[in-house]
Amino acid sequence: MHSPHDPYVRVRGAREHNLKNVRVDIPRDTLTVFTGVSGSGKSSLAFGTIYAEAQRRYFESVAPYARRLIHQVGAPAVGEITGLPPAVSLEQRRSAPGARSSVGTVTTLSNSLRMLFSRAGDYPPGAERLDSDSFSPNTAVGACPECHGLGRIHRTDEELLVPDPSLSIREGAIAAWPGAWQGKNLRDVLDALGHDVDRPWRELPAKDREWILFTDEQPVVTVHPVRDAGRIQRPYQGTYMSARRYVLHTFADTRSRTLRAKAERFLTSAPCPVCGGSRLRPEAMAVTFAGRTIAELAGLPLSALAEMLSGAGAGGEETARVLTGDLLARIGTVTELGLGYLSLDRTAPTLSSGELQRLRLATQLRSGLFGVVYVLDEPSAGLHPADTEALLGVLGRLKEAGNSVFVVEHQMDVVRRADWLVDVGPLAGEHGGRVLHSGPPAGLAEVPESATRRFLFDEDPAPVRETRAPSGWIRLTGVERHNVRGVDAAFPLGVFTAVTGVSGSGKSTLVGQVLAGVLADRQAGDEPGPGERYCAAATGLEAVDRLVQVDQKPIGRTPRSNLATYTGLFDAVRKLFARTEAARERGYGAGRFSFNVSGGRCETCQGEGFVSVELLFLPSTYAPCPDCHGARYNPETLDVTLDGLTIAQVLDLTVESAASFFAGTPAAERALTTLLDVGLGYLRLGQPATELSGGEAQRIKLAAELQRTRRGHTLYLLDEPTTGLHPADVEVLMRQLHSLVDAGSTVVVVEHDMAVVAGADHVIDLGPEGGDRGGRIVASGAPAEVAGAAGSRTAPYLAKALRR
Repeated sequence: MHSPHDPYVRVRGAREHNLKNVRVDIPRDTLTVFTGVSGSGKSSLAFGTIYAEAQRRYFESVAPYARRLIHQVGAPAVGEITGLPPAVSLEQRRSAPGARSSVGTVTTLSNSLRMLFSRAGDYPPGAERLDSDSFSPNTAVGACPECHGLGRIHRTDEELLVPDPSLSIREGAIAAWPGAWQGKNLRDVLDALGHDVDRPWRELPAKDREWILFTDEQPVVTVHPVRDAGRIQRPYQGTYMSARRYVLHTFADTRSRTLRAKAERFLTSAPCPVCGGSRLRPEAMAVTFAGRTIAELAGLPLSALAEMLSGAGAGGEETARVLTGDLLARIGTVTELGLGYLSLDRTAPTLSSGELQRLRLATQLRSGLFGVVYVLDEPSAGLHPADTEALLGVLGRLKEAGNSVFVVEHQMDVVRRADWLVDVGPLAGEHGGRVLHSGPPAGLAEVPESATRRFLFDEDPAPVRETRAPSGWIRLTGVERHNVRGVDAAFPLGVFTAVTGVSGSGKSTLVGQVLAGVLADRQAGDEPGPGERYCAAATGLEAVDRLVQVDQKPIGRTPRSNLATYTGLFDAVRKLFARTEAARERGYGAGRFSFNVSGGRCETCQGEGFVSVELLFLPSTYAPCPDCHGARYNPETLDVTLDGLTIAQVLDLTVESAASFFAGTPAAERALTTLLDVGLGYLRLGQPATELSGGEAQRIKLAAELQRTRRGHTLYLLDEPTTGLHPADVEVLMRQLHSLVDAGSTVVVVEHDMAVVAGADHVIDLGPEGGDRGGRIVASGAPAEVAGAAGSRTAPYLAKALRR
């Protein structure tokens, strides 16, 4: 029996995921870092066990009525945890927040700014005082009635929707319409409504053209499809949707990036003519503070907003002084974390997961809680080494306020500053799940099987790589986008290029938007396309045959999407099951083994393995299906086995186990080998997309690309590919990326890991700071040249990495 004043969190018998009956003691009131290779079990221990148990205890303590509204997936698989205080989790969220969410709403700074305008703003003579909701574009009383608080309106016209009027509707005159069956359906519905779909578009009466493209009517008509030989097609009720309605509906509601991008080509976007893009009603825009509207203040970088408020609140009324003082204190914690370049109106979907987590961390710092355990998921993700120092300061202040800070982390500079280190491993999946070391970081030197040890103590310097010579250059002249103003940039071809700079310096703008946009326009044949509008001129593009942009966006938004379906591996697996004797006897084809169509799947959960639980005032969550218990299939389908395993058991295999199981099956081996090559051997084939980190999603996309036969010169663009990776996994990934260059491709990465940058052939450093103080190329050249550049925030850290 432990003392009630026991200063340790003691975990006994943890078996969550791959943890092997783990027993560990962790001191409270410390900065404790959990390390280990990807898939070793560190997150299962920190989040899946310690935080999950703290959350379960909280739910158990609330009133039974409230408890009914909160879905519990179940207690973590652990024997006992003692000495556990309440816990707060700050994870890297997997799903993107909504378009109305912003820096201001995430940090609640918008609430304080609205209160300032409501209570201390300068109103026009005779104007009625407004409450704070009237200054929010997300409320009915505040939003501009024309654009509904979005700030922009989207329009289309006949020239955009019908680029070639010499074609008939049947020949595809209405380019904005969808392809495949849906487009054919709309043509058939028009035919059934009596419109001539075989006449050239320009010869149709103007009145008919106007109705076809722009009507808001949605008539329903019986369609009699043209019968194909050997196919019986019965009449059906078809609903008409105009081209404008289809484009606007797709742009607003689709979750497919491809469909959204296609719809955007048929729209023109402009600031709302009523509110001028401010998103607010005129009454709110008439109120000012220090001579500026709330929209103007929300558009300032936080560092500039703080400067303005400091001067404005100093000599004003008591109300203004109190409210500006509160705002300044809240802004201070955000700017301390290196996010002073963000503005309050910056939308949350444009932020990285690391930026979002740091914004929530800044909010927690102001909460005044003490005696809790903060469990953080890689807070250094997406951070330049210069910003990591500020992060460590914030974590130290949380600890000094009387809290325990438990951090899952791969950044060795953070690990070195920890009070306590829990190293999990030695490898991933079934080869991990053991605590190799629990104690001060120096003690890890005595643990030879730890994969972390050689990186923590710099035991094994990276081999010196011979610098490659460029085979050509892509040159962008006069780049104008966000904070990148009037920049000329040159990207070498046939080499490995790293683009560096502090957060907000313009890296993702230059690479992910301008360079990628220019190349995409070139391939699509658009003149001029979105990318080419961002720069005055671009040369050298003809040397690139193919662009592959690998980002960290999820590979799917529901448990239905997974590793096997995304890589195409599942098609090969289903065919193998369909060829078994049991399947042939029952007449089961490959479709029987898909969980996306009726027949073989469990109909209770529609083949997802989970059911969505709506929670009134909380976000919906997923719970295992009560009938199939997560197997996804009905009992009849599960009667069929392949070498002793059901289709559900195959989906439960790790990539590593599946590689052995499918040895000798070329179609499956190719996909599994590439997944192993990018360090994902520990993931399960059927692991839902909702459980994957951004870094894992990016590597799955890269593996899917590596399977394809490469023809011509390919340019790969990757945005922080090492995010969420242990240094040992970074080595595996870098071998793959460098092998692509050795095979004749070009690789450009936006990167903060100085070990990766030190191994590049060419470096482009942006800065010197973030936001308005960034957006310039500070230095470019070989790593050794950039390491000696004056005025570069990256240089000293790169020099240190080169010395290692």
